[in-house]
Amino acid sequence: MNAPDNAINDPSSAVLQQAADFAPLSPRRMLVIGGIALILAGMILGDIFAAFILHPNAGRIGAALGSATQAVAAGDPQTAGAAFAKIGGRLENRGTKVDAHAHMISFGYLALLLALLQPLVAFTEQRKKFLAQLFLLGATLLPIGVFLIHYVGLKWSPLESIGWASIFADLGGAFVLLACLAELFGLWRGVRLRVSQRSPITAADELLTDRSWSSRVLLSGGTLLILLGFLHGSYYAAASLYRNETRDSELLTAMTVNAAGKNLAVANLAVLDYGQLQGAKAVNIAAHSHVIEFGILAILVAFFQPYVFLEEKWKKIWAVMLLAGSLALPLFVLMEFRWGLLAGGLADMGGLLVICALFAMLVGIWRHTGKLDAAGGNS
Repeated sequence: MNAPDNAINDPSSAVLQQAADFAPLSPRRMLVIGGIALILAGMILGDIFAAFILHPNAGRIGAALGSATQAVAAGDPQTAGAAFAKIGGRLENRGTKVDAHAHMISFGYLALLLALLQPLVAFTEQRKKFLAQLFLLGATLLPIGVFLIHYVGLKWSPLESIGWASIFADLGGAFVLLACLAELFGLWRGVRLRVSQRSPITAADELLTDRSWSSRVLLSGGTLLILLGFLHGSYYAAASLYRNETRDSELLTAMTVNAAGKNLAVANLAVLDYGQLQGAKAVNIAAHSHVIEFGILAILVAFFQPYVFLEEKWKKIWAVMLLAGSLALPLFVLMEFRWGLLAGGLADMGGLLVICALFAMLVGIWRHTGKLDAAGGNS
């Protein structure tokens, strides 16, 4: 029997207290498991989108833009309008997938943060459970609604310009907003109560005092990832951002002017340059945002390492794997402009490493909940 098993079976250990803090259907347990599940779902959607939709979609948008330029030069407004309609549809398709992916992950981060703050929220347990359920319902409903916007459209909608998918997405957002405002009010009440009683603001919590190797390396690695993201963003803003914005306007003007003047060779060259410019902007922005997001993820999961019921050896392996994938994905995204699909494949492998590590931690937390339930006499 390993050390975690001995700790679980030792009545004098802190396990019984953990069972009370992480009880079945407790708000903290719901938010931790729901938050990690949301992050995993968002990352899996992002990996699938990047591998099978993003690059083909970008190629089709470029081809449609070229067709629109030729139609303008030929004086064919119908063909030009149809080409721009295709561009709009593909941009909407891309935008809804990116938004769903980003919202799932962001809500997962927020759920983990709320889980950390639960001991400080001055509400009854029943009310905190309700708020956790409301938050998770909204956090699930919003990205699903956003994902379906492109496919549902305005069909059977009671409104002229807003479809059912958008209505349910907005409803999910309202649920999340209400839950967060209520949690913020409960947090304010809790801090105010502790100040009035002259008790420590920070409640005793194992999650905030854990100093295991996996927790420390995740905290350190996450901080370094965020620092790298800030440095890259600062460099890109200073060296390329404003120059690229000026170039963007110049190329759009060159496309329209030369197409109207029937100078197709120059117009087509401007189209190609415009596509290259948008690709360079996209990879830099994606690398910048992903490395910061992964840094935040590493810091958040560091606090929940006491709930990961795995041998310390495996906890170290998954922590290192998460950090390695968190660095590899944005690094190879940044190289996509030079290496093409090879870099894209390596970036997807980095994302897969993060997904595997996060899934393993979720399994460890699930095992931990089972042991706590057994120790507490729950079936």
